[in-house]
Amino acid sequence: MVTLKQRWIIRGRSMRLELVKRKQPSRAMLYLTPVFSVLLTMVFGATIFSLLGYDGPGAVWNIFFVPALDPNKWQDLGIKAAPLILIAIGLSVGFRANVWNIGAEGQYVIGGLAGTGVALATWQMDGWWILPLMCLAGVAGGMLYAAIPAFLKTKLNVNEILTSLMLTYVSIQVLFYLMRGPWKDPEGFNFPQSRMFTDSQMLPEIGNSFVHYGVPIAFIVALLAWFILSKTVFGFEIRVVGAAPNAARYGGFNRTRTIWTSLLTAGGLAGFAGILEAAGPYGQMVPQFPTGYGFTAIIVAFLGRLHPVGIMLAAIILAISYVGGEIAQSSIGLPNAASGLFQAMMLFFLLATDILVNYRVRFSGMRSGGTA
Repeated sequence: MVTLKQRWIIRGRSMRLELVKRKQPSRAMLYLTPVFSVLLTMVFGATIFSLLGYDGPGAVWNIFFVPALDPNKWQDLGIKAAPLILIAIGLSVGFRANVWNIGAEGQYVIGGLAGTGVALATWQMDGWWILPLMCLAGVAGGMLYAAIPAFLKTKLNVNEILTSLMLTYVSIQVLFYLMRGPWKDPEGFNFPQSRMFTDSQMLPEIGNSFVHYGVPIAFIVALLAWFILSKTVFGFEIRVVGAAPNAARYGGFNRTRTIWTSLLTAGGLAGFAGILEAAGPYGQMVPQFPTGYGFTAIIVAFLGRLHPVGIMLAAIILAISYVGGEIAQSSIGLPNAASGLFQAMMLFFLLATDILVNYRVRFSGMRSGGTA
């Protein structure tokens, strides 16, 4: 069935572009369109920055290739990819079930704050149990924050997209209040930040590198998620509820339970990512803690096709854009927002090329004056 037609006039004849519905979705295009989106992002990114007066090809080289080719940057890629993997894995569970949690950034912040609260309460203590307790608090904080849109969705049928997104801005205000008030470091020269975490509250590093143990934990979580989603009844329920809600109801699957489970899983993993960041790269809580990981993880989830293995690869690609953006700032003077622009284009081109999964392109010629 032809759903879209467009016509160009070429030397007295017209060329018609048709998008024809496929009998079945193309599995090849399902995996190729993320590659197309990255390539199109490079081409259009280079063009846009060239038109703005920057070195466009140099921007693409520094953002996408230098971090991947420089072994000294690989540890930075792991540190950037870890929170993206954790958050995107949680989001992918909900997205598979058509539960649209857009507020992972807020759950990430609240998880970091919950773990920081434990760190401040145990600041003068020492012991191996403190860091695990902080991680548990981070998971619990993210889950409790995600429970708000879950409750509103299941009890009052309030759209979870709006509630989860708006709660993100509430979490940032809570962060600002705590950093400028009750949790401000009394020895921090009036800077709005918490105390520095002690050795018992910090994630240990692997060997002599700067890579903390949160990085391998994130990859292990992704592999566990692959097993759970593909080999268990829970994973089957998530897929059925998302693909065929009516069949899921007749099969005995409870959509309310799925909504709660999806949002709590996403919130818990986002909160876990938050405390790993606070106890890892930051070593304290600061107002600059919200870095957009919760929003970038949405791109990671879709670029990875909601599959845990794909999410790991997509997280590395987005981590490359983060590290590369920092390199491009210092090397060719690219603006700070450059990496965000490239990430936005990546999502745009992914959504645009996704049409090729269900439609194929066909060109046909016709005499000018014919009907389109």
